Parts: sequence; structure tokens; C-alpha cells
Amino acid sequence: MRRHSGFTLIELLVVMAIIATLMTIAVPRYFSSLENSKETTLQQSLAVMREALDQFYGDTGRYPESLEELVAQRYLRSLPQDPITERRDLWVIVPPPESAPGQVGDVRSGATGRARDGSLYAQW
Repeated sequence: MRRHSGFTLIELLVVMAIIATLMTIAVPRYFSSLENSKETTLQQSLAVMREALDQFYGDTGRYPESLEELVAQRYLRSLPQDPITERRDLWVIVPPPESAPGQVGDVRSGATGRARDGSLYAQW
């Protein structure tokens, strides 16, 4: 008599149960980490654009007319992508104080929703 080598159904079910248990632990942590990295990237992109606005104002004495002007004048290499909306054209332009010339005094995210700390993305 010859025995066929292989796995039994019980062995396969045990392995699948172990894999399912590990996935229930790993998947929530993965998505939590993904959200955290998007928020960190958004904060960094806003900080870089605000720094470029300040440098532009310091150099020219006025604020730019658009975000594209920052790119054209080489204050930014390119307009960053909002990691929450995954688009470059949804940045919200905040006008400068009335006494300052120009159109772009600050920039905010156009994303809807709340961050993990409860604050709105649009208020960052």
C-alpha cells in the first residue's frame, strides 16, 4: 500500500484560522498607520507652502496672485498634492489682510472630514 503525501482538511483549516487571526490584528493597525501618515503629510505640505508664501512676501513685499505663481517664481518646485483628497486643485486660498497686496495670504486643505484628533482638516 502506498500513502499519498499531502495536507488534511483539518490542517488546512487550522492554518487558515491562524492566518485570519493574524489579519484581524494587522489590518486595523495598517489602516490606522495609513491615516496617520496622510495627516502628517498634509501638515508638512501646508507648512512648506506657508513658508514659501512668507518668503515670497519677504522678497517682493506682496502676496502672490495664485499658488501657481509660487511655482512659476520657483518658491515651490511643484504644487503639492493634498494627501487626503489626492488632488492638487482643491487647496483653499485664504486672502491676506486687507492692507497687504495680493490674493494668497494663506492656504488650507480642501478636504472634508475630521482628523484623528477631532479637528477639521479645513481648519489646519
